[in-house]
Amino acid sequence: MSVSVNDLLKNKIAEQLNLFYLALSFFTRLPVPKNMHYSEALLNKANRYFSLVGLLTGGLLALSYVCFSTFLPANIAILLMMAISLLLTGAFHEDGLADMADGVGGAFTIDKRLTIMKDSRIGTYGAVTLVITLLLKYTLLVNLAEQDSNHLLLAIVLAEVLSRAVAGSLISSLPYVSDIEQSKSKPLAQAQSSSELALLLLIGITPLIFYSSEVIFTLLIILMLFRSLFKRWLMAKLGGFTGDCLGAGQQLSELLIYLTLVAYINKDVVIELALTGHHFMGHSFTGYSFIGIVG
Repeated sequence: MSVSVNDLLKNKIAEQLNLFYLALSFFTRLPVPKNMHYSEALLNKANRYFSLVGLLTGGLLALSYVCFSTFLPANIAILLMMAISLLLTGAFHEDGLADMADGVGGAFTIDKRLTIMKDSRIGTYGAVTLVITLLLKYTLLVNLAEQDSNHLLLAIVLAEVLSRAVAGSLISSLPYVSDIEQSKSKPLAQAQSSSELALLLLIGITPLIFYSSEVIFTLLIILMLFRSLFKRWLMAKLGGFTGDCLGAGQQLSELLIYLTLVAYINKDVVIELALTGHHFMGHSFTGYSFIGIVG
């Protein structure tokens, strides 16, 4: 009996590892075992490990920053780390964001938007969105690094994991509208069970244990609000989601996480300005109430 139980346990572990390798091969350029089993059904189940892939990429990015920052200034180390991020994922999520921006910005009907999103060429809307996104991400990361390396390293891991959980959770609550033959997310984005969603979210929130209850509460409220608004926007613009939308959701969630953390780091400075009436670029802040922004 004990042998059969051990065999069942080994098979279960091997099955879950295989699903993780499938998710890893789908979302990154990292090597996976050659004996990995593939099928459309297995790939569909692999979405449960979307956020776990983020934990791995976040750890690798944090490690790359530590290595670069030992002999380079922080801003250059961050830029190189961002390049590593693009290499790790093949700019998979950034490509999705750019495609979605081109599709929604360049057409007025759902069919035309979906057609544009399948085009491999990047347009004006996609290029502008991508440039702004990367510049904003770089600026926020530099701001976090200016506090200390711990702020930055924790933020990187949190953003990589939690943003993927937010994006992956959209699978469970939106219809899939793209052509399966041409979609970047085929057939991963077809369905998501409640247990798969629960595991995705559980892994996604794990890095929050390193933050205060106030930061956790704020982050979750902001991300839930974003998810709700983004979901409604996708239904209005596309009638559902595509693989590009998942990539866009990941990138936007990541930015929101960095923005929230930077806002909390600078909160004490804002309060000080409000209370003491400091001058900034020749303008007095006396009489302006900033407490409502941060309180």
